Parts: sequence; structure tokens; C-alpha cells
Amino acid sequence: MLTRTVLPCAAALAALVTSLALTVTTGGTLADPGRLYGWYLADAALFALAIALLRRVPARQVTALVLAGSAAVAAVGLLAPPRTSDDAYRYVWDGRVQAAGISPYAHAPDDPALARLRDPGLFPAGPCTGWDERRTAAGDCTHINRPAVHTIYPPVAEAWFLALHPFGGGVRGVQAGGALLAVATTGALLLVRRRNWQAALWGWCPGVTVWSVNDAHVDTLGALLMVASLGCVAARRSLAGGALLGAAVATKLLPGLALPGALSGLLARRPTRRDLLLPAAALGAFALAYLPYVLASGAGVLGYLPGYLREEGYDQGHIERFGLLRLALPDSLAPYAAAALLLGVVLYVLRRGDPRRPWGGALLVTGTALLLVAPAYPWYGLLVVALAALDGRWEWLAVPAAGQVLYLAGGEPAQQAAYGAALAVVLGGTAWRHLRRRHF
Repeated sequence: MLTRTVLPCAAALAALVTSLALTVTTGGTLADPGRLYGWYLADAALFALAIALLRRVPARQVTALVLAGSAAVAAVGLLAPPRTSDDAYRYVWDGRVQAAGISPYAHAPDDPALARLRDPGLFPAGPCTGWDERRTAAGDCTHINRPAVHTIYPPVAEAWFLALHPFGGGVRGVQAGGALLAVATTGALLLVRRRNWQAALWGWCPGVTVWSVNDAHVDTLGALLMVASLGCVAARRSLAGGALLGAAVATKLLPGLALPGALSGLLARRPTRRDLLLPAAALGAFALAYLPYVLASGAGVLGYLPGYLREEGYDQGHIERFGLLRLALPDSLAPYAAAALLLGVVLYVLRRGDPRRPWGGALLVTGTALLLVAPAYPWYGLLVVALAALDGRWEWLAVPAAGQVLYLAGGEPAQQAAYGAALAVVLGGTAWRHLRRRHF
């Protein structure tokens, strides 16, 4: 029996790891995305097959198999430099600046005051024609995106960049850090969900190889802290849960969408001291994380955030988001409709959410927010992947997949088609669960 269940799953997992290795090493870059589509489809199909076969594996074998697969899926992301994002180079720079005793919020990378910190790894010589290279205002070539603006990353992310600096001070060290975070998140999921197979929805997800490790996005740290936070909340440890959630928000802001889930059912009961302690601890941890940087840089800790929001289309005069809503509404109304719909979902979670499963409400709010906003950056969906693994609702993985399609294809038609398909998958999966619950 063991051979009939474990070996097929292990074979599918090995095929997935092999496909991911080829994706990372031969599948093209952001400058040549056409070669990525086929590999991404193959990765997704093998991932689905491996998960389906894992569900047949005896429970006592699941933990070791999930962890081994998670380590392999993460490791193959280290086989090549970043292929589809250059954010990791900014992480390296911010870590280097802090190691020199300078606030990362004080100067833009192309500031002459920091010229002594430059090296060929971040400021290469040559023609400067690579997809991840651009010229500074002074004409220097750099891998750092937006070299003329201050960093956008919150303080816990900056602390992570500084912690990685001693390990090579280059992009490979940041990738290795991403791999450690990815596997640690799998371990946290196994602990929170009592060694359930669902942890493989994160640990074996192809997006973890690409977004968490190869491109090394710091969103993975936010996902890990969020998972730990919700585990503490479910165990009724509000102080620890709130502090971890505050740290997650001080990593990338988006984990703040998990707060309504952490307070699930609040409006259906009389608030207790524990209910008040959680948001207070989250706010306190967030403020404490910012304090040393505020003392060093003042209002400069906002960095490029206001400019980033304008650039990414969240202002009224330049809307490039809310693709599904804009199918039915004028551009001017889409942001307000998105806010109203999201508020409705938040109120639903606060009244009807299950406090024993705070990840369910967190997934509903976070996933809905991404469907409404329809961002082009798939790594924002790493939070959804982690929450789907906690809740076992695989259909929500369609949301970060939609972000990946949009990231490669670009344009409003791709946005609406990809996120429309994701919405259909989420609704279909939810309907199937209700029918199954009623009839079985």
C-alpha cells in the first residue's frame, strides 16, 4: 500500500522539481516572456497532479514528504540569477547602505553621496542593454530599479535586508534567504494545521520557486509572519498574534488585510480584553518597528510609497487597476465600488467569521482585495497562497495565477480575462464545496 501511494506522489514531485529547474534555467526572462508560458503551464499541471496524489498518501508519511518537496522546490530557484524581477537588487543595496551606518530612507541609489558603496554587481560596466539594467541620471548603468527614488520598503523588510548583508552582500545571498523563508513557511503551516497535506499548497507551489526564491521577493517574509500570527490567534495567544501581525504589516503592508480574519466574529459577540489586545499589539509592534527609522529619517520613512501608488494607477487620474469593476462601471466609480465591496466582505468576516479558523476570514478579505484591485505583480499573491494552504481552499490559487498572466502579457484585456477566469474558479470551487457538503 505504501508503495502504491508514496511512490507515484514522489515521482510526480520529482517531475515537478525537474520542470521547475528547467523553467528557471532555460525558460526565458522578462525580456523574452514567450518562452515562459509553456513552462509555467507544465509546472502548474505537475503541481496539480502531485497535490492530487499526495492526498492518497497515509497521514504518517505526509509531513516528511511535504517538507522534502518544499526544500527541493525552493532549492531549484537558486539555479539562476533573478529571471523575471529585479527587486532583489534593491534589497542588496538597502542592506549595504544600512551596513555602512546610513538610513536606507536618506538617499536614492544614484545619489553621489553613496558612490563609494557601488560595485560591479549592482552597477555593472558595459553596454547596459540587459532587461534588468538601466541608466541613472548621471549615465551610470545599474541593476537597481528606480535608482532616482528612495526605497519603498517598510522597516522589518529593511531589517531583513540588513540581516542578509553579511552572507555575500549580493543577490545570491538574498535568494538563499528567500529559500529559507519559503521552507520555514512550510514548516509553520505544518505546525499550525497539525501536519496536514494542505501545507503542500504552499511548499510545492511553482510560484514559491519563482517569486519567493528566484526573484526573492520579501513578501515571503510577510507571509511567514502572517501564518505564525494566525496560528497564535487560533491558539488564543492574542499578544503574540498581534505582535507578529504588526511585524508582518511592517514588512510589506499587505498582510494588514489579514486583521479582519484575526478578529473573526468580533461583531457577533461582546468584545473581550483579548479582542482589544490583538489590534493594540499589532499597532504597537508596527510603531516600534518604525521608531528607529523615524528618528533617523523623519517623514522620509515614507520613501517612494506615494509616488509608487500614483505610478501603479491607484489615483483618480491614471487608473490601471480595478479591471473587473471597470467592465461595468465608469473609471471614476471603480475605486469607490471596490472600497464598498471590500468593506462589505470585512463586515461579513467580523460578524460571521469563525474565530477558531481566522485564516478563513483572512483569505476571503485578502483574496477579494486582489480580485478587486487586479494587480500585475503575482508575488502579491504569496499571501493568498499561504492562506489557501491554511484553509485548504485550492481554488484561491487562481488569483496569484491571474497576476502572473497579467505580469507577462500586460494590458487591460489580459487583466480582465485573467482575473475574470480567477473569479470564475473561486466561485466554482466555492459552489462545489457547498454542494459536496450538502450531499455528502
